[in-house]
Parts: sequence; C-alpha cells; structure tokens
Amino acid sequence: MKSKLLQFRIISLLEGLSFLILLFVAMPMKYIYDNPIYVKYVGMTHGVLFLLFVASLYLAKKEQKWSKQFTTVAFITSLVPFGTIYLELTLRTISTTR
Repeated sequence: MKSKLLQFRIISLLEGLSFLILLFVAMPMKYIYDNPIYVKYVGMTHGVLFLLFVASLYLAKKEQKWSKQFTTVAFITSLVPFGTIYLELTLRTISTTR
C-alpha cells in the first residue's frame, strides 16, 4: 500500500492542475466565448479533487506528524493558483533532508 504522503502528493498535483484548468481554460471559455459547459465539468472535477485533497491532507498530517502551522500552509496552497507546485517543491525538499 502506498504511503499517505505519496497519495497526498499525487492528489495535490491533480487538484492544482484542475484549479489551473478551471481558471485559465474553463473560465475564459465561459466569459469570453459564452460557453459555460466547461466550467460545469471542470468545476465539478475540481470540487471532488479538492475534497480528496483535504481528506488526504488530514491523513498525511497524521502519518507524517506535521505541525498545525505546516498543515495550515499546505491547505492554503490549494487556494492559490500554482500553490500546489510550491507545496510539492517543499515536500520534495523535506523528503530529501530526512
């Protein structure tokens, strides 16, 4: 079975990618080309991935014994475009120093 940290990292990157697609593809399609169908499907996918992100963050926090401060920063990265890329780089740095 994969570690909770690896699952979290994968879900984190997928969630971040879906957020970027929502912001930079689906939203312009809705407001520039008057085609809202992309927002419906990409938005729903992003919502599901966001819920998985929160759940996997909780499980990874328990497994890795992360502080409340680090967990809060990790959560905030999911709300900022390109934030999960920063999170992935941070997690890589932490894992190579252990």
